[in-house]
Amino acid sequence: MRVYLFTLISSALLSVASAGQTQETMNDAEREAFRAEVRAYLLENPEILMEAMNVLQSREQAAAVKNENIIVVENHNAIFNDGVSWVGGNPDGDITLVEFLDYRCGYCRKAWQEVNELVKSDGNIRIIMKEFPILGEQSVISSRFAIAVLQLHGSDAYIKAHDALISLRADATPKTLERLAGDLGHNWTKLQTRMDAPEVTVVIEANRALAQKLNISGTPTFVVDNTMVQGYVPLDNMRKIIADERAKKER
Repeated sequence: MRVYLFTLISSALLSVASAGQTQETMNDAEREAFRAEVRAYLLENPEILMEAMNVLQSREQAAAVKNENIIVVENHNAIFNDGVSWVGGNPDGDITLVEFLDYRCGYCRKAWQEVNELVKSDGNIRIIMKEFPILGEQSVISSRFAIAVLQLHGSDAYIKAHDALISLRADATPKTLERLAGDLGHNWTKLQTRMDAPEVTVVIEANRALAQKLNISGTPTFVVDNTMVQGYVPLDNMRKIIADERAKKER
């Protein structure tokens, strides 16, 4: 990074060198002398390197956000209207919050109640859950369970299964899920058959393909309208993100 910044600053200074000289018009000795002057100046004023690093990082972050926004727009229907993911909150909300989650993810569990509080207290958020199991077989079987419940028993049954899975302290094994199915009032045999069905597999594969397009590699990841937020976000920060998205709509 420092070598890159030194080259960057040297090039910038070369562009304003005296007597209209440029790197191309200088001879080797002149270039070496000028570079020595630049190096000496930077050693005497190292804060310039920090300023340059901050500018570079800001530009890179802005470029990354812009690229994320473009990718979200390009994949709008798959993110917000896939027809198979669970949709809750206010169906006519002015903001849509999409969460890519894994039931075995500690930060997803940490965010769970805060996301619920956000949606309930706001009252104008549409929320979508994307099953994205990435932490091993227990994650996969948990997502298959949740998707099967949604497909067989509907939206209300899904969110009860979701809440049970995200707060589950035991290992997610077939035996544990059989007991959970009974607690939720579902027939385990039918549910298990659906869990292994292609209709469930296609949902998980589609979510994984979408995550790859969006450059999502971890959970939780949120998409708030056109803004992507990767990782756990405290409730107050999430409220600010929502407020910022609403402000954008008013411009």
